[in-house]
Amino acid sequence: MDIIVNGKNIEVTPSLREYAQKKAAKVNKFFAKSPIDTKVTMSTERGKHIVDITVQINGILLRGEEKSEDMYASVDGAIDKIERQIHKFKTKINRKLREENQVVIDVNQLNPSLANYPEETTQPKIMRTKRFAIKPMSTEEAVMQMDLLGHDFYVFSNSDTEEVNVVYRRRDGNYGLIEPEF
Repeated sequence: MDIIVNGKNIEVTPSLREYAQKKAAKVNKFFAKSPIDTKVTMSTERGKHIVDITVQINGILLRGEEKSEDMYASVDGAIDKIERQIHKFKTKINRKLREENQVVIDVNQLNPSLANYPEETTQPKIMRTKRFAIKPMSTEEAVMQMDLLGHDFYVFSNSDTEEVNVVYRRRDGNYGLIEPEF
């Protein structure tokens, strides 16, 4: 179990680091024998305390982000979001871990307040499939195309790398680029 606590635009105090590690270890106990990497990033933005927690377990990625007036409350909120994800998708996570001969989640260790959370029973359905020609273009042209179409993301063939990439609009109004890694 590896828990990394970083600060972005903030100095992480030893007590805050210890608190975040203690809370993150609480999530890690669900996957006792699986190799787990947990990254906690704390930052401040416009007077809000933001905590982003990412847990990676054998290709499964869980992420919780919380913004509040207090950093400790943000840590608690982000951990609660990850616990809800574990509870909601426990069947899918257990199936994936069983396929890879890994340890199954002990959901009895979940926060008691999540006991009445509805279990994920139905599989989401693909309701529509779109096919379109992908033309080579620069990332700037792809962003322009996305804006012209009014979409939140755009799939394109990057003329620089000759790979399929995705540009997307971030919550902060900027753009992101997704590049495949093989």
